[in-house]
Amino acid sequence: MTSAFQTALTARTDTMVDACTTCGKCFEACPIKEPAGVAGADPRTTVTGILDIVRTGDGPELSRKWASACILSGECIKACDYGVNPRFLLNMARVAMARAKNEPAERRRIGVEDFRKVSRDVTNLSRMQLTDDILERLGQLPTSRAAGDDPDDIPDVVFYTGCNVLKTPHIALLALDIMDALGTTYHVMGGPSHCCGIVQLRPGDIDTSGRFSENTMDKLARSKSGHVLAWCPSCLVQFNEVTLPTVEATRGAKPFDMTPFFLFLREKLDRLRPMLARRVEMRIALHRHPGVPGVMEAAMAILTAVPGIELVDLHQPAVGLMSNYLRALPSYKRDLQRNELEAARDAGVDALVTVYHADHRELCAHERDWPFQVLNALEIVGASMGLHHDDQYKRLKKTQDVDAIVAECSDLVTQHGLDPAKARAAVQAMLDDQPLRLVGHAVRAGV
Repeated sequence: MTSAFQTALTARTDTMVDACTTCGKCFEACPIKEPAGVAGADPRTTVTGILDIVRTGDGPELSRKWASACILSGECIKACDYGVNPRFLLNMARVAMARAKNEPAERRRIGVEDFRKVSRDVTNLSRMQLTDDILERLGQLPTSRAAGDDPDDIPDVVFYTGCNVLKTPHIALLALDIMDALGTTYHVMGGPSHCCGIVQLRPGDIDTSGRFSENTMDKLARSKSGHVLAWCPSCLVQFNEVTLPTVEATRGAKPFDMTPFFLFLREKLDRLRPMLARRVEMRIALHRHPGVPGVMEAAMAILTAVPGIELVDLHQPAVGLMSNYLRALPSYKRDLQRNELEAARDAGVDALVTVYHADHRELCAHERDWPFQVLNALEIVGASMGLHHDDQYKRLKKTQDVDAIVAECSDLVTQHGLDPAKARAAVQAMLDDQPLRLVGHAVRAGV
């Protein structure tokens, strides 16, 4: 039986397909056409093919290639004059292709396996770095108080971590410290028990994705504050473009709006500025992905408010939602990262600064081989405010040695009762999350 969520999602998609005029402006605005190998395609024909894929699961090869290469840059949304969200339609085209490729049981199997891998890696890598009291602060223990447990305790916001930022917990902890300093009250929710549903949507299991995302949405809504801050941009897109509008169609209203954390922080900059009391004498460059409007601009405004910071423009392309969204174009992605590292070296910066956790995971170990640090933007803000959490993820990853990492974390593995084999697999996955090989690695391999 088709779920109400799937029925509503299909209806939304059909309405948007009908609204599309196939003018081709979204295709023309896409920054990924050339790396995706579709630069010579006719815009109108390509977009018409996308609509065919959404309707039937099949369409022209160039349209399929374009949909598969989408990096969620959002440039297509800006280009549309008709209120259509082309990024959403490309998402639905990928879902339609996945559904056409596999039967329901196979879609379910892929979704379950991918979710288990995410859960394994997040659970093990966070617990190999953190004690129980810190895990509880991040909402990751059964004893953690959930939003809505006390009806008289309504926080200003719910801070939704998503899953994967918990691999780099120092980033999430700095976000909480900054909100504490601002006097913003919050509940923290996230991790695999609060999945956004994107892992199940990608292989086309819409029903399971809907159940996961609606369950998480209902948990987030229990605080009744009406304000949910999202750290993860992929969770943000999943909720704001898929889940919340679909639920609005079935329930008549959205339970909340989801706001990127950096836009929230930019709104608080007048209150934050006096707290930026310590000079941070650094030349920095920002690693940029503009898929969520305004976030990179907010990060630049916040960073340049820190006394002593000089922000250097490396004049490198800024594309996509996060680094990991370029996975369909691995060679292009490696070239982007290599060129940026070289530009940062040539500019003589003290640090290459990331905003999102996925970018930080992919870039941080390069600090070992280049004459600058790789930091997260909140580390810069925290340094000016007198706030600090060690980046254990970067320290561990720079060793590039599974045995050494597992041995160093053995006490926490034992304390949390982790399965040593799963912990080891999670560490290997951490080291494999390295699109551009480290310089030293390449030299040893004779490359």
